[in-house]
Parts: sequence; C-alpha cells; structure tokens
Amino acid sequence: MIDLRSDTVTKPTPEMRRAMAEAEVGDDVYGEDPTVNHLEERAAEIFNKQAALFVPTGTMGNTIGVKVHTQHGQEVICEARAHILNYELSMMAWFSGCVARPISAEHGILRWPQIQKELRKTSPHFAPTGLIEIEDTHNMAGGTVYPQAVIDEICDNAHSNGLKVHMDGARVFNAAAAMARKVSDICAKVDSVNFCLSKGLGAPVGSIIAGDKDAMTYGRLLRKRLGGGMRQAGVLAAAGLLALEQTPQRLPDDHLNARYIAESLHSMPGITVDLASVQTNIVIFDVSATGRSSAELSARFRDHGVLMNGISPTVMRAVTHYDVSRKDCERAMAVVAESLRA
Repeated sequence: MIDLRSDTVTKPTPEMRRAMAEAEVGDDVYGEDPTVNHLEERAAEIFNKQAALFVPTGTMGNTIGVKVHTQHGQEVICEARAHILNYELSMMAWFSGCVARPISAEHGILRWPQIQKELRKTSPHFAPTGLIEIEDTHNMAGGTVYPQAVIDEICDNAHSNGLKVHMDGARVFNAAAAMARKVSDICAKVDSVNFCLSKGLGAPVGSIIAGDKDAMTYGRLLRKRLGGGMRQAGVLAAAGLLALEQTPQRLPDDHLNARYIAESLHSMPGITVDLASVQTNIVIFDVSATGRSSAELSARFRDHGVLMNGISPTVMRAVTHYDVSRKDCERAMAVVAESLRA
C-alpha cells in the first residue's frame, strides 16, 4: 500500500531501531534518563530556547503550551482551522479553562491587523485575551508557511500588549526547509513552540515543547498531571535524537513529491487544487466536480493500493513523507486518474 494519509505513518528506520535497542536509560520522572536529557538539551540548543520538554504527543505539547501562558477564563486567539481548536478534543477548555477566539485567515496565516481587532481587555462583559497561537506549517490550509516578517510582527505586537505567543510547530522543520531558514530563526520571538518528532522527522513516538526555563519547569508538572510522566523513556528518545539530527535535511524531497502530486491532480478533470498553497508536504484538493464523495474515492483508491483520506465529503488530503518515493507518487497518481475514468 502507498500510504498518503499522513506523515504520522512513517516507520522508524533500521538505525532508529538499533538506537532504541541500545539506548542508555534511567527513570525520567526522577530526571535520570540520560537519553531523554540529551534529547531535551539538543532540542533547546537547536531552537535556541532555554529549555525543552519531551512529551508523548503533540496534543500534550500544545496543551502544556496553552496552560503555561494562560489563566482560567481567558481566550486563546487562533486561526479558525487550527489543529489546536479542531483536532485536540477541546483541551484548551477541558484542561486550561480557556475558550478559543477563532479568526478565519487566507491560507491559514494570521496577520496582526486581524488579531488586533479581536483582542479583549478585562471587562465586566468579555473574557480577556490570554494567548495568541499560530500554526506553522498550517495543516488544514495545506501545509502553508508563515512569512518570517508576519511571525515577528505578531510576536512584537503581542509582547507590547503583555501577551505571549505559542507556536504549534508540529511541522516547523518543513517550514524551515521551505524557507531555507533555521528553526531557531523562525521561532526566535515565539514564547514557546511545540514540534513533532513522529511526523515528517520519522520517529515512532514523541513531540517536544521548548521555551523559557520557568515555563518548561511548570510544563514538567503539567506533563505529569496529563499522564505523561514516562519512566525509562530513553528507548523513545533515542529514535527522537536521530530524527532531530538526521531527517530535516531530506524534507525537501517530500516537498518536491507533494508538488508533483499537486500538479498531477491539477491536470485531472473534476479535481481542483490551489497550487499556491502547496508549499511543503501537504496537498489538499477538492473532488466535488467529479460527482463522487471523498469517501467513495478513498475506498476506490484503497482497492487499488493507495491510501488517501477525505477531510470533508468533498475535500481530500495527500501527505508525502520519507516512506513514499517518487515512483510511489507516480503510481498513486495513475491510480487516481484511472479511478476517475472508471
């Protein structure tokens, strides 16, 4: 099967499996796992943040990112299609006691004038703004990338208003590859950033949240409350270290494969793709003009060895990753074309 459902489906490399088997371990709740400690130190160094925290999932990382910067009864400004709002089981409400103030933005990229209009001060009527959240790359907008000037403007103005900025950077290494910049430059002004080791970087498990030392110290307590107090977690961190050090340089290949898929789909009757939004490894395309639902097409593709999911009855998503080669992409597009003709 050619699996284009998500970059979460990547399998650990043989080198990662060896590193996991040979990892030096200790009890991480006691802070005694040397491999976890090394991973957190390297992540903080790479992002030029004071500290970092290894967590089991990106949802946990974002939950901690919201909680360390907010108080109960506040609002979190985010884009309307943000993962943190739509796909994380309302954790900002359930755990942090906050509600979202969503803003619809072109290509998922919030800009300061939009945010400024939605800021709330403490009053007898409104919940005050507690945090601004941005997503880079933006998943449901098709892997779009924040321009650096936009990130910096949001952070500068947020800070002048006494607010913090959290970045859901699940795929921030894809953003860095697309911009030919370091992740430390992209995230220089955000107060915290969460990124996934288990998506395009290919580790089997885990995410990292990085920020200032006090926030991450508090975050460690929150991780325990959320059930993320792992013990001999070095067997996971070992794969994460290899993912962090070795995988980013090959992400441009995934982007080229996504561009190939987007251009192939664009040429097929009944399929609409916004080529301008295909900037990294995600392709979102509309199939409504084919006369078939995304569920029907997904089932047909599966029957011919290609996995692709619908994200609505009329819209589908393809995500490239290192377990999918250009040859696989070519075969997948042949399956799509034949399915549309059938």
